[in-house]
Amino acid sequence: MMTVQSNLHIHTGIITPTTPFDLAQSLRYLGMFTPTLHQHHIDEQSLTKALTIDGQTLAFTVKSLGSVDKPELAYTLYADRPIDTQLAESARDNIIFFLSLNEDLKAFYAIADEDPYFAPIVRKLYGLHQVKYSVSAFENACWAVLSQRNPMMVARKTKQKITERYGSSLEIDGEMYWAFPEPAQIVAADEEELAALVRNSRKVDCLRDVASAFSKVDETWLRTAPYDEVKAWLLSIKGIGEWSATFILLRGLGHMEHVSFLEKRLIEAIGKVYRSSDNVDELQRFAAAYGEWQGYWAYYLRANN
Repeated sequence: MMTVQSNLHIHTGIITPTTPFDLAQSLRYLGMFTPTLHQHHIDEQSLTKALTIDGQTLAFTVKSLGSVDKPELAYTLYADRPIDTQLAESARDNIIFFLSLNEDLKAFYAIADEDPYFAPIVRKLYGLHQVKYSVSAFENACWAVLSQRNPMMVARKTKQKITERYGSSLEIDGEMYWAFPEPAQIVAADEEELAALVRNSRKVDCLRDVASAFSKVDETWLRTAPYDEVKAWLLSIKGIGEWSATFILLRGLGHMEHVSFLEKRLIEAIGKVYRSSDNVDELQRFAAAYGEWQGYWAYYLRANN
């Protein structure tokens, strides 16, 4: 059982996800998603993670109380300052978005029922809603820059250095939870100091441009605006190309309408399931059958390990 320091402020609540939802599937996915493996604590029943909202650091824990077809999540917020109503509501919204709790997968599953290759994957992953890359789409965009032409281990270490230098943390039960910095914190960072952490002048320029862009945009617009408009905005940022923009749209912002076939792992997953070649026209035909659910189709294929 988690124990909490007496100096922390606590807020609790209940979220009812759209059915079907299985938190165990989300935790399983997080456990195998290596880019964020050390940014949260997972056990068989719960998830704990930190985030920053308007300069205040919080951590949240979610735990399942219901079943896959009658889901209910209990959540607890922790902070070292009082949690007012607005902050609590913003944190709740971030939890819902991060775990895609409001997404109704019934139409996606109906299409999958007609796909003899894919239907077994849905049965295996039933109730899995997309877990975003992180609570912050800005963090996703920074990762896209850091991981370009860079070994994953090096990119992860660099991201951790940035987090520990410019982000913030909260200690719960003797464990430190780190929240990635907000855009304004990177905008204000000393350029030479940031360069010493990143050790790549081009990536520093790109990170600063990403931070500047995200500091000026409404994230609600990024989540809800038409796909092509958000993509065009992302492509206007230095260091964000076709692959990065599609990655951020899908994994950071939850735009599931389109799939990019620039990812080797996805092509391999499709080939394994559909016994197909890597011909892009053929891959696009498979994806097209899922219409606006193409992103979920691709997500399930990647999660099928």
